[in-house]
Parts: sequence; C-alpha cells; structure tokens
Amino acid sequence: MPEPDAANKKFQKELNSGTAALVLLAVLERAREPMYGYQIAKLIETSREEVPVKQGALYPVLRSLETGGLLESRVEPSVQGPPRRYYAITDPGRAVLRRWIEIWNQTKTFVDSAVKGDHNG
Repeated sequence: MPEPDAANKKFQKELNSGTAALVLLAVLERAREPMYGYQIAKLIETSREEVPVKQGALYPVLRSLETGGLLESRVEPSVQGPPRRYYAITDPGRAVLRRWIEIWNQTKTFVDSAVKGDHNG
C-alpha cells in the first residue's frame, strides 16, 4: 500500500500536469504585453497563497505550448542577466483556451458533484 504522502504527491503531480497549461494560457491571455517565464511565475505566486505548480515546471509547459502553436516567443537581451524569452498567446491559443475553459468547467462540475455525493445532477 502506498504511503499517504507518496499518494498525495502523485495525485498533485497528475493534477498539476493538466492544469498548468490552462493556467499559463489564461495568464498570457490577460497580459497586456508578452511576459517572460520568471515574470509569469511571480504573477501566479502572488495571486495565490499556495501555488501547487512549481516555477521550474512551468518552463517545459511553456515550450510545449509554443511547439503546439498556442504561444509564440521572442528572445530579448536583458539589462540584468541572460537574455529573456518573452511569451505571447496566439490566436489558435485563444481558441484552445476558450475550449479548455469549457472542459475545465464541465470537469469541475462533475468532480464537485462526485465529491459531494450529488448523483442527481
């Protein structure tokens, strides 16, 4: 039988892998200008007391979203430190985000109903 902590970590990891892309697209959709990874991570951190997604886990998701055409990026020199990669959502990214929000809402309703034991709705 798995340790409770191990089971909790596994569950959180699986949940995070599906929600990180949705959160990143939503953040970049609301952004007034392209943002770089650390800037995105800090924005997410300040919006919640406890953030389940670690900063380092965001970068592979950003790259994956870009590879899929949902984000675009450009590299700009930085006054401090190495050059920064700035990300912006694309039109296909906006369309996918709208659909993912619908799926998220359906999933959330289903899970909430199951957790509460409401099998009628």
